[in-house]
Amino acid sequence: MKAFKLLFALVIGAAVCTPSFANQGYQTPSPALAAVVDAKLAPSSYLSNDGQWLALFDRKRIDTLQDLAKEELKLAGIKLNPANFSRSRVRNKFTSLVLKHVETGSEIVVSGLPNGILRSPSWSSDSQYLAFVVEQASSANLWVYNVSTKQARQLSDTPLNSVLTRTPYTWLPDSSAIVANAAVNIGKARISNDSSQIVPVIQQSSGEKAPARTYQNLLTSPYDEAQFKFFAQSQLTYIPLSGQGQPIGQPGLIKSFSVSPDSTNILVGMIDEPFSYQVPYSRFAATWQIWGMRGYTLAELAKQPLADNIPQGYDSVRTGRREFQWRADQGAEVIWAEAQDGGDMKTDVPHHDYLYSLRAPFKRDAKLFAKVERRFDSITWGNGNVALLSEWRFSDRQVRTFVIQPRNADKNRVLFSERSYNDAYKNPGYPIYEKNDLGADVLKVVGGRYLFLRGNGASEKGNIPFLDRYDVKTNTTTRIWQSEAPYYERVRAMLDDEGERLITIRESKTEQPNFFIRDLDDKTLTQLTTFEHPYPEFKGVTKELIRYKRDDGVELSGTLYLPPGYDSTQGPLPVLMWAYPLEYKDKAVASQMRESPYEFTYIGYWGPMPYLAKGIAVFDDPKMPIVGVDGKEPNDLFRKQLVASAKAAVDVLVEKGVADKNKIAIAGHSYGAFMVANLLAHSDLFKTGIARSGAYNRTLTPFGFQGEERDFWQAQDVYAAMSPFFHAEKINEPMLMIHGQEDPNSGTFPMQSERMYAALKGLGKEARLVMLPYEAHGYRARKSLLHVLWEQEQWLDKYLLSDEKPAEPVAAEGVTQ
Repeated sequence: MKAFKLLFALVIGAAVCTPSFANQGYQTPSPALAAVVDAKLAPSSYLSNDGQWLALFDRKRIDTLQDLAKEELKLAGIKLNPANFSRSRVRNKFTSLVLKHVETGSEIVVSGLPNGILRSPSWSSDSQYLAFVVEQASSANLWVYNVSTKQARQLSDTPLNSVLTRTPYTWLPDSSAIVANAAVNIGKARISNDSSQIVPVIQQSSGEKAPARTYQNLLTSPYDEAQFKFFAQSQLTYIPLSGQGQPIGQPGLIKSFSVSPDSTNILVGMIDEPFSYQVPYSRFAATWQIWGMRGYTLAELAKQPLADNIPQGYDSVRTGRREFQWRADQGAEVIWAEAQDGGDMKTDVPHHDYLYSLRAPFKRDAKLFAKVERRFDSITWGNGNVALLSEWRFSDRQVRTFVIQPRNADKNRVLFSERSYNDAYKNPGYPIYEKNDLGADVLKVVGGRYLFLRGNGASEKGNIPFLDRYDVKTNTTTRIWQSEAPYYERVRAMLDDEGERLITIRESKTEQPNFFIRDLDDKTLTQLTTFEHPYPEFKGVTKELIRYKRDDGVELSGTLYLPPGYDSTQGPLPVLMWAYPLEYKDKAVASQMRESPYEFTYIGYWGPMPYLAKGIAVFDDPKMPIVGVDGKEPNDLFRKQLVASAKAAVDVLVEKGVADKNKIAIAGHSYGAFMVANLLAHSDLFKTGIARSGAYNRTLTPFGFQGEERDFWQAQDVYAAMSPFFHAEKINEPMLMIHGQEDPNSGTFPMQSERMYAALKGLGKEARLVMLPYEAHGYRARKSLLHVLWEQEQWLDKYLLSDEKPAEPVAAEGVTQ
């Protein structure tokens, strides 16, 4: 009780000092909330292929506002940094590196690195070298750490280009060298925008259907095209470990490159002109070739035209050859897919895709490798006798995986798994990989017949991670190990061929995840890392996984968190719900549990958890499934099912005595924000709402959104019914909207929030709009994150925690409080 009262008094006391919502610039929330932004989380880990070294990179989770304010160009769907020819919004960024030896536990702090951001780590196949990129203000360069010498050094002076290729290098499978993508134009004078060269921008359609989603940051002018060519142009370079690089072939707009398993050839994809102002670079015309290591063209695989006319549908694809990949179990054999349905899955054909293969020396005609009944998804290679072939279909969300024999892939297939890809209970897990003799990643196949699978183990009791052994010959599975309460433990790697020695990640409600070595034979568990609890002020938070039912019988669940020191004698609490709707085609699948009651309680600055410090209960991720049944699409019943899910969540909390039914707030991000506005418009379940980076007018995304395949002209009633902008007059609760001014996400243009706010203001509704400078769909700057916490805190203080009488409810959809 004392902990709860002290923390609650600290935060409320700080909040009272803020008299109003005046526009005072960037603000800082109460200390307990601000501390969450700067909490030190466990580092990111990269295990060497031999399982002996764990590379631990400290994460750079947040940026400065100055970082985000640096010049960036928006071209062909990319945001790039023109100063160093890199993507400007990279997710996984690191600041330091420590190597930990798995067997001895000894640590090596890697020193001598220049100031800059570390990213894109990758071990050589022989585990003797760890490569990574050091990104600085004016260039990004390749570095390697040598396990034997315990030294890191810059491998080459050649600056890298990651404008098109996010990871600008790849190891040769034999570990002898690296192929890197060099920035050939770095240091050259940039192209100027000469006003005398400005011409009208003219586009003309041909009369052929060409539906496209609402992309951002596209090319808009000939000047944009010239800049795109300048910054995207790159040169493949062969860099041996001696560091003396040699160019491979000629410079080009290289968007993809990969080395054959025998380290002798390169599969290269290059963008061609003309470009498009309607779709991003991934759908531009492209040439695919196989090069020798000196850059000679050995084979041209495809000349792909501009793909701006792909048929509507999430499983529709471009026509012609696509999805090129090396066969990992062979020295140099390339595989690709070709649609047999004009790229449209709605076309009735026996096989929607064929797979073809071509092997070195690439002089003969391609051979038919396999016929795929549905849309080709992937092949996971093992050896000449074993591979996993997956296909899928969006209409029923089905995915099937077969065990095939690559020597004759169309015969003697064995069905390994068939399920809805939303069906977590039937997920068989994901294969364990190993390096083959060539150094390529392949399925770990033991004794010619056994595969190993690790998974989350979703079940009626929650997630219970496991390790299974699958017998290819008998098509049977044996459970080797499974996590046990009160811990949540999952397999990271196998250290032997029997599955007896494992590296696992283990956590509990109160213990941060750490690495362990688990020996099943000796029944021992050895802790490898000791990462500290990042949120000591929240150690007393309690957690409960709650199950309940919607009025149509769909079972739902959510995780209830109660503040430190709270007990039931205090009575009902104000509640903050944070949710995100998902679409399904099956009620049973929609009801599945996908969490564990034993996972570590992360507080984090992103979601609702910090507000536990204010004495608010948090109901996190209460399920809001939208289910299409009896031939209907999910969105045909979107509003009805959304409100029913929310009412079920409110009812269960009130029945448990946890929630004050007059003090419940709803919040969400992106599609969750869309959910918030709809719930405020079509129910009176909530006192207030917080909607971040959302979309509110679906007519602005006329060729589909989320899982909706129908365009606006095919389903005008659905688009209108689902758009809270069309029903803004029904919103009678205060709504806080937050949006990044540079949001590039398809569908969530910043204009969505601006227009929704204008509608609410014009209708006399109570609303607040906060536009964050330089921020994208997710917020990155420390000042922005602190200010978002402050905005949400002030909003909850005023509209959730205060005793002000709520607005008179207006019943809608048959639901009232």
